[in-house]
Amino acid sequence: MTVLRWGDLGRAVVALVGAALGLWIASWLVPGFDIGSWEGALWTALLIAICGMVLRFLLVRGAVLLGWVGAVLVGLFGQALVIWLVVYAPRGGDAADLGWALVASWIVAAVSTLFGWVATAGTDDAVTASLLRRARRRRHPIEDPDLPGVVFVQADGVPYPVLEWCVRAGTLPTLSRWLRSGSHRAVEWRPKLPATTPASQMGILHGTIDGIPAFRWVDRPSGKVYVANRPADAAAIEAVHSDGRGLLADDGVSVSNLFTGDATTAYATMSAIGRGQQTRESRRIVSEYLSRPAGFARSMSRAISEIARERFQAARAKRRDIRPRVHRGWSFAMERAALTGVIRDLNTTLVAESMLRGRRSIYVDYVDYDAVAHHAGILQPESLDALAGIDAVLAQIEAIAAVAPRKYHIVVLSDHGQSQGAIFADRYGEDLAGLVTRLTDSAAVASLENAEAAGSLNSMMAGGAGDDTVLARTLQRASARASDRITADTFETRQPEKEQEFLVFGSGNLGLVYVSGEDHRLTADELAERYPSLVPGLVAHPGVGFVVVDTVEHGPVAIGASGEHRVRDGVVVGDDPLAAYGSHAPEFVLRAATMAEAPDIYVNSLIDDLDEVAAFEGLVACHGGLGGWQDRGMMVHPVDFAMPDEMVVGADALHRVLRGWLEQVGHRTALREESAS
Repeated sequence: MTVLRWGDLGRAVVALVGAALGLWIASWLVPGFDIGSWEGALWTALLIAICGMVLRFLLVRGAVLLGWVGAVLVGLFGQALVIWLVVYAPRGGDAADLGWALVASWIVAAVSTLFGWVATAGTDDAVTASLLRRARRRRHPIEDPDLPGVVFVQADGVPYPVLEWCVRAGTLPTLSRWLRSGSHRAVEWRPKLPATTPASQMGILHGTIDGIPAFRWVDRPSGKVYVANRPADAAAIEAVHSDGRGLLADDGVSVSNLFTGDATTAYATMSAIGRGQQTRESRRIVSEYLSRPAGFARSMSRAISEIARERFQAARAKRRDIRPRVHRGWSFAMERAALTGVIRDLNTTLVAESMLRGRRSIYVDYVDYDAVAHHAGILQPESLDALAGIDAVLAQIEAIAAVAPRKYHIVVLSDHGQSQGAIFADRYGEDLAGLVTRLTDSAAVASLENAEAAGSLNSMMAGGAGDDTVLARTLQRASARASDRITADTFETRQPEKEQEFLVFGSGNLGLVYVSGEDHRLTADELAERYPSLVPGLVAHPGVGFVVVDTVEHGPVAIGASGEHRVRDGVVVGDDPLAAYGSHAPEFVLRAATMAEAPDIYVNSLIDDLDEVAAFEGLVACHGGLGGWQDRGMMVHPVDFAMPDEMVVGADALHRVLRGWLEQVGHRTALREESAS
């Protein structure tokens, strides 16, 4: 403890000197900003720090009532107000000087952030130290301190081979240290079809993967299109599948997930947007983070840096003609900046707060790697840098665990892997909806854009909403309009001249084709009668590996260019179209194709000689179908937690393993007693 406090003292001195240096520079650049000598800069920096601590307490309380508008206002203007009070007000400054105080605050923030970054060798030590200081200030006694807790960290979309290579290369120092020291073990697990976050998270958190055929699908009885990262849809999906006994049902916390796992507390979780108390609590935590100079300045500087890096790296990829490659515009640059520059720290702050309160289990999703790899590629430097950022978060969580009121075990896992390849539309000059339209001479409405990464932005923005007061509701409408622009589903809706007959969705390299307005899944015979060229044309296309249709006689059948696999009976006629997709492919296809929600036609892309696929979305790396590394999930767990002898297959099976670990450390006793009775 003594060493830690000396370290805190050193970091406080670094912060003070950095702020003084920023004030000194501001005095040369900002009109009327006079602090005198260098000693005056140090005294001014100290006064600003003291005044800031007092004023921040009041500002955060106000920000809690205003949601995202309040949090951002505190971040933007809180430090400016402090500087105005310390520098301008004693000299008779008026409101007009607030503008110059704002300029000065940004100069101070930029210089002190840069100074702190250099002083900590470019690490996250400053952020960790801030969290540790809060831990010492806010002791939360708990009734069962001897009961260990578990933190589950989902590194979204990381394939097992990528983890293995990065650990060997030493680019993930925290995970490498754990594995090399023998405290943890790395294993591979196999998600079933579809290999996508909604199905995997539902399986991991709630123990079932039924009824979720992709990221989007049609509910035939109602005709509704479900999109998993829309709050209302996520809540409806969870309501159908939850039994109240999910992974986090025993004093658990969900952070930035699609579903809650029946957690008693859910921060920025899509299916739980609008829980009043947790919305207010998350606003408080986020507002406190943004109100600190290091918090807002760090987030903004990192966001700006990420935008610049993304634009440079995208241009470099184009100049070098890196392949496969997709267009990376400003919208993705903003998304990447938000995810890696802001959301990552906010998620970590929410996790740390939960640990410091002694919550028994916590599950958090970091989508940084998944989002960047979608656009850059699985092994591109920017993707691996995003993964290294998650590794740095693990070091922060480890440091928090050392001062938390209970011992914590840390488990790291991915919900699926990713596969790579040139997208279908680039390879063949038309997308899947265009192909369906050409083969049937019928109109199709398509959703072929990926909106998965936007889910984290959606949940964090919506999680800061609220309607606690009249003033808050007024300002929340402004927040909601900003949120709508960010969270709008990227549903690419085409308005054809003809009546729409097909709904075509892309989920990685898995395509879903629904005949519009039907109350049942059409059989192969019905499809052939209405659209005689559709299935044969899809099967014959060079970019299609196989299609799956239902038949009256044999049930679901996977059809390829030179053969078919009757997956219910295990009978192969001609060449097996599933042979290239792994030994689990028939089982996975049978399960997916017998769901009531299954489309009339599943379309899975080819897998080529480079083990690459062709996404039906605009992604260079994808997941959702079969082929490549998308069904190669990873997990790093403490060696004291036993794994089955055989590889875990299916997120529902992984749920049982994780639930067993919680029971092993003493959780879920009341739930087990209820089940026994």
